[in-house]
Amino acid sequence: MPTTAQVHPVDETPPLRQLAAFGLQHVLAMYAGAVAVPLIVGGAMKLSPADLAYLITADLLVCGIATLIQCVGFWRFGVRLPIMQGCTFAAVSPMVLIGTTGGGLPAIYGSVIVAGLAIVLLAPVFGRLLRFFPPLVTGTVILIIGVSLLPVAGNWAAGGAGAKGFGEPKNLALAAFVLAVVLGVQRFAPAFVSRIAVLIGIAVGLAVAVPFGFTDFSGVGNADWVGISTPFHFGAPEFKVSAIVSMLVVALVTMTETTGDLIAVGEMTGRRVEPRSLADGLRADGLSSVLGGVFNTFPYTAYAQNVGLVGMTRVRSRWVVAAAGGILVLLGLLPKLGAVVAAIPAPVLGGAGLVMFGTVAASGLRTLARVDFRGNNNLTVLAVSVAAGMLPVGVPTVYAKFPDWFQTVMDSGISAGCLTAIALNLLFNHPPARTGSAPDAEPEGRPADGVEAVGTSRNEIA
Repeated sequence: MPTTAQVHPVDETPPLRQLAAFGLQHVLAMYAGAVAVPLIVGGAMKLSPADLAYLITADLLVCGIATLIQCVGFWRFGVRLPIMQGCTFAAVSPMVLIGTTGGGLPAIYGSVIVAGLAIVLLAPVFGRLLRFFPPLVTGTVILIIGVSLLPVAGNWAAGGAGAKGFGEPKNLALAAFVLAVVLGVQRFAPAFVSRIAVLIGIAVGLAVAVPFGFTDFSGVGNADWVGISTPFHFGAPEFKVSAIVSMLVVALVTMTETTGDLIAVGEMTGRRVEPRSLADGLRADGLSSVLGGVFNTFPYTAYAQNVGLVGMTRVRSRWVVAAAGGILVLLGLLPKLGAVVAAIPAPVLGGAGLVMFGTVAASGLRTLARVDFRGNNNLTVLAVSVAAGMLPVGVPTVYAKFPDWFQTVMDSGISAGCLTAIALNLLFNHPPARTGSAPDAEPEGRPADGVEAVGTSRNEIA
């Protein structure tokens, strides 16, 4: 056979037509989540419609820049995998508290800049922790990421949380129709077309939604054609100790969540995340958060919904997601285009989200299928970690009486489940081996050398 070097699927560049279609599909998958954070924070602070619109366009612009940094990379910044970046929801509650108790947006941005710098400095430390993520932990975390996102898709399918007609049968019917279109395209369409099944489902769903009155394009006419976010538009940043401390806690949470997302994409694409590349990815998070504080937006992290899209479409090229980053930059510079995308009804996104987020959970199960559950405590690690991750998802107010810092960490099912999985794996699988153990009782994926921790199949014991 010829010995010519083959390009890894992550580094392949699809034709321009496919690049644009795949990239737009990623944008549509994350758009609702991307604009939700500025809407929630700005709404809680009772900002004017003009200021809210400014926050959204600034967010889209930096989302695109952050995605390009992560996918394309430069020097030691960027994991160079198909990772979409967006504002983290873990920061919403602390930012609302900072913004509404006298600090305002300048105090938020000051704390975001400091937190971003902290992430850049701590990235190498997190990179060295990769050996504590054997397949037992990574599979559990990926499963929790997917399952914890399903309520988001459910809210979209019902019309969007807080919507006037939330839960009406017509909303769920539209979501079910979009889901059916996505599944039909995947099953019966040619290979290329099946890879843009989500994009086709959203487009067909939007076409059906217009005559039935689901859409509101009034915001398109009111939006400006061109808008540029200038540094410190809302004033020079203020550095308040209390705000900085709370945002540093958020930084630790987002680093944990991003670690899980990067490992998940590494599993799906066949390019394992190593300690150095993990540190590079986290550094990109930190730099993007610093840019967020400068350009009037918020902390950034990897978006799990797009992880699901990578697994579902099996399109592994990072240049596809880089194209999506370019589209986001355009949306941030052309508010009218952003308003068109924003007019897509929530049920349309919900129908597509159900299959995407379910794909993430299924990928976690696929990783767990390589784990040996015989004669050890791995099943206990999995069970308790999933329970800890699902508790704040199923009972959102379960930690309402706890301190703010504890809520910041544990209200995220992803970080709660991830921390639990790491701790229990250390408890059960890292003590010295007990005498008299059976050969197959050795803990799965025990990282003796610190390298075998991710994606290995040493646990496949006869």
